[in-house]
Amino acid sequence: MNKDLITLTIDGQKVEVEKGTTILQAAKKVGIDIPTLCFLKEINEVGDCRMCIVEVEGRRGFATSCIQTVEEGMVVHTNSPAVLEARHVILDLIISNHSKDCLTCTRSGNCELQALSTKFNISNIEFEGQRLRHKIDDVSPSIVRDFNKCILCRRCVAACKNVQKVGAIDCINRGFESCISTAYDKSLNDVNCTNCGQCIQACPTGALHEKENINDVWPKLKDPDTYVIVQTAPAVRVALGEEFGMDIGTNVTGKMVTALKRLGFNKVFDTNTGADFTIMEEANEFIERFKSDDNLPMITSCSPGWVKYIEMNYPELLPHLSSCKSPHEMFGALLKTYYANKEGIDPKKIYVVSVMPCIAKKFERQRTEMQNDGMYDVDCVITTRELSRMIKQANIDFLTLEDTNFDSPMGEATGAAAIFGTTGGVMEAALRTAQDVLTGEDLKKIDFEQVRGEKGIKRATITIAGKELKVVAASGLANAQKIMEEIKSGKADYQFVEIMACPGGCIMGGGQPIKNSKIRSEVDVRKLRADSLYSIDEKSIIRKSHENPVLKKVYEDFLGKPGSETAHKLLHTKYYQREKYNI
Repeated sequence: MNKDLITLTIDGQKVEVEKGTTILQAAKKVGIDIPTLCFLKEINEVGDCRMCIVEVEGRRGFATSCIQTVEEGMVVHTNSPAVLEARHVILDLIISNHSKDCLTCTRSGNCELQALSTKFNISNIEFEGQRLRHKIDDVSPSIVRDFNKCILCRRCVAACKNVQKVGAIDCINRGFESCISTAYDKSLNDVNCTNCGQCIQACPTGALHEKENINDVWPKLKDPDTYVIVQTAPAVRVALGEEFGMDIGTNVTGKMVTALKRLGFNKVFDTNTGADFTIMEEANEFIERFKSDDNLPMITSCSPGWVKYIEMNYPELLPHLSSCKSPHEMFGALLKTYYANKEGIDPKKIYVVSVMPCIAKKFERQRTEMQNDGMYDVDCVITTRELSRMIKQANIDFLTLEDTNFDSPMGEATGAAAIFGTTGGVMEAALRTAQDVLTGEDLKKIDFEQVRGEKGIKRATITIAGKELKVVAASGLANAQKIMEEIKSGKADYQFVEIMACPGGCIMGGGQPIKNSKIRSEVDVRKLRADSLYSIDEKSIIRKSHENPVLKKVYEDFLGKPGSETAHKLLHTKYYQREKYNI
């Protein structure tokens, strides 16, 4: 017998698993579902909520299956009368101190507590008693914190502290007064929160959700004097369908465009077009720095959560940031200048809505630097989830929609822009253009697989025009911290660095469809969405940003060349040191 394998019995079924396996994992292997609430695979495995308790023969009390490892000959019961009664009591106690406004909650229908209440037939609350009432924190432009719906599972704390290494939130006070809050119990807006939204993705209830801006958009769509333009990020099209029951990673570009047109937007454009402009400006900026060996490594600045993080934590490294605005901000600036002039529209009447996978874009949109001639480049940001809610509010049957194309002339984009949505994509797109510019050739090898994949940090050495280029792509702020420490200490020898705030990149952004803990533990959501973006790239006729005909026309008629005075005014910006705490 293999000494590293252990045999046990769960609900009468024998199962053989590796040493160190938890009871929860062993049960899953034979198709036995043990309910969980605080458990989040590889993020929060602490056994706090006790919903996963089981009976083990020969032992007193219950075992917490998410942290209890198996032993040889162990006999486990997951659904005995005692276990079921105990779970019912645990759930009853949790609900007794929970806000019960399910009908108006943004997580209704996708709430893990609600699902367990239905599963265990909680029809009345036995332990009614004193409830704490908490003020809702809605000061942040990105995140709303409603502790009245918090169940103290600490999943958000684990995501912020362990995955992102930010630690903006933690449990404060003791006993009945315990709650999840910030330093000095301040608003998230006044502490070191980066607005990445990974806490929202981790939350099993509606205690954390995005600052909703749907009600800013509806009046504009109804106003005949407002010309409303919408642009959609690459990651949105491979996730939106999930909100309507479609398979994870399904590319719904055509249906999404049709839905947006039916909602009443005057024009539906593709943020991928903006991404192509970003590549032109960023590749040009990198080439200039590379040739002069100035402020290297150059670090990408497309992720606003990452930008805020470096502003707060590594202000001395800000000169390394690319001065390029993110794609949707560049595109917004062009829509209110080049496009407005071309179409004869008063830019003051244009209202630009960005549909983003990222809630940090809500924060970025209102930065004072993101303006031109007193007008913000982008007027409103809604998430993938918010768009799905708008479609449902309009009673549009998304699944039966026909496919239509983005509007011209600002709806054409390349495959390089599509992969912006996944980690390594910005770097790969920039390298495609940089290598052609540096060599003066139309090179056919354009897939830089060295910077693809699931690893949080991907290092590579690439040869371009006879010169070695050391690059690194990191996703997740914990990994960003590692790279920043390397650069700060002088140990790094990179020339080009891509950082995405969210693990896996924009496809796993804080504004994307939320997957419950069971799906997250069983399905590689990141890979399915990323594969879909790479498929879009592979099927594209044009796969290099500098070959986009729309881009060429705009440079020829308006911008001049990458890095020109006009380009710098509209498409570039500056970043500043930011205090972590507003005390």
